Amino acid sequence: MTNPLLDLVRRYADAHADATGLAPTAIPGLAIAHAVSPSGLIHAVSRPLVCLVLQGAKEVAMGPQVLAFSAGESLLITADVPTVSQITRASPASPYLSLVLELDRTIIADLAAQMNGERRARGALVQVHPTDSETAEAALRLMRLAGRPTTDPVLHAMLLRELHYWLMTGRHRAAIRRLGWPEGNGERVARAVALLRAEFARPLPIERLAVVAGMSVSSFHRHFMAVTSLSPLQFQKQLRLIEARRLMASEGQSASRAAITVGYESVTQFTREYGRMFGLSPVRDAGLARIEARAAA
Repeated sequence: MTNPLLDLVRRYADAHADATGLAPTAIPGLAIAHAVSPSGLIHAVSRPLVCLVLQGAKEVAMGPQVLAFSAGESLLITADVPTVSQITRASPASPYLSLVLELDRTIIADLAAQMNGERRARGALVQVHPTDSETAEAALRLMRLAGRPTTDPVLHAMLLRELHYWLMTGRHRAAIRRLGWPEGNGERVARAVALLRAEFARPLPIERLAVVAGMSVSSFHRHFMAVTSLSPLQFQKQLRLIEARRLMASEGQSASRAAITVGYESVTQFTREYGRMFGLSPVRDAGLARIEARAAA
């Protein structure tokens, strides 16, 4: 028995995946992750998203919490949180394939306003559940459009809304609906996170972030920690280090150049904090990344 969604995603990934295994689509927020072998550790500060695994297996850690998931399951992340992930099962004959959708807060808020209650719903920031059949069917219709780049964006918007609807009524509903609460703490923190992502290479006083969030400094710091598990300074530091790693591995920048680009004034401090996060010096880590890239080519 064939899986139409898996077949579509495999064909799209074969045609469009870049050197990192990512295949973006013309549909906002929708991409495919593809890998033909198990990966090393992947550090990220993830945006709110859902990941439908169609083949292979992966693990994601957030702090002490480690979640393993495989084909037929969906990972949900409902906050901008630091994660460390690893593809654990993939091969050329049976590659890891997943459909990744960044959750749209505007769509969620609009749908939540039309749905019944659950205003006090709770759910873990990172969780795994079996993929609901309605979600998979909506994803299949969306992927059919992804393979036809000339389709009307209005159709994209309609099916994106439908996919969010099924996510909000399925197993993940409690956590996803919380993203749509107007002026909730999560929404306020999200505004500050957007500024941090846009200007992470610049000094950002906590007072400015608190104003953006519409909170006092003490309240902002407390709620930021509750939502992201990091202080604003730690969050900014992780964004800087992850971007520096990308600049060295993908663009060939030197460690000192990458450090300056992402906002460090001291290369010594950058090297120390980089090693603490990734377990290797910047030079050693970038060298290994280039070797792995050549081997995969």
